[in-house]
Amino acid sequence: MAQTIGSASCEALIIGGSAGSLDVLLEIFPALRKDIRFPIVLVVHRKPSNESLLTDLLKSRTTLGVGEAEEKEFLAPGKVFIAPADYHMLIEEDRSISLDYSEKINYSRPSIDVTFQAAAEVFKEKLVCILLSGSNSDGVEGLKCVNSFGGKAVIQNPDTAIMPYMPQQAALNVVPNVILDSRDMADYINKLND
Repeated sequence: MAQTIGSASCEALIIGGSAGSLDVLLEIFPALRKDIRFPIVLVVHRKPSNESLLTDLLKSRTTLGVGEAEEKEFLAPGKVFIAPADYHMLIEEDRSISLDYSEKINYSRPSIDVTFQAAAEVFKEKLVCILLSGSNSDGVEGLKCVNSFGGKAVIQNPDTAIMPYMPQQAALNVVPNVILDSRDMADYINKLND
C-alpha cells in the first residue's frame, strides 16, 4: 500500500468540519475524480443518533468507497474514512486507524484537532488538511501541528461558511497555505492527485 501512494505529494487528505460543513461536503464529493490516489478522512462533529446519515449521503454522491472508520483498519487510496460519531480518530505510524473514547476536546468527540495532529506526525509534509465551517475552534491547534510538520493547512474562506467562526479562528491563528471558497475545493483536491 505505501508504495502506491509513497511518491505522491499528497499521501492523505483530512477534512474537518462542524456546523454548516455538510453543504460543502455535498458540493465537493460529486466533483471528485474517480482515481484519487490517497485516502480521504472526514472528521465531522455530529450526534451519534445521526451516525449513518453522513455515510449514506456521501455514498449516494460519489463513486469513491465511503465507510465509517473501524478500529485497526488501514487507510487505503481512493477510499473515504468517516470518523465515527462520539470517538476520536487517530492515525497510527503503520497508517492504521485507532479509535479513542477519551474526554471531549473543544466540546467535541471526534475532535478535529486530534486527527489533524495524529496524521501530521505520520504523513508530515505529505499531508493536506482542510478546515471547514463550524462554530468552535476545533481544528486550529491541529492545523498548527500540520504546519510544524510541513503539511498543507487549507481553510474554507469564512465568507463562504455558514458558520464562519471555525475558519475565522484558523485564519487568525494559523498561517494557511491557501484559503478557498467552497466552490473551489473539489478542483483543489483533484489537483492534489497530479
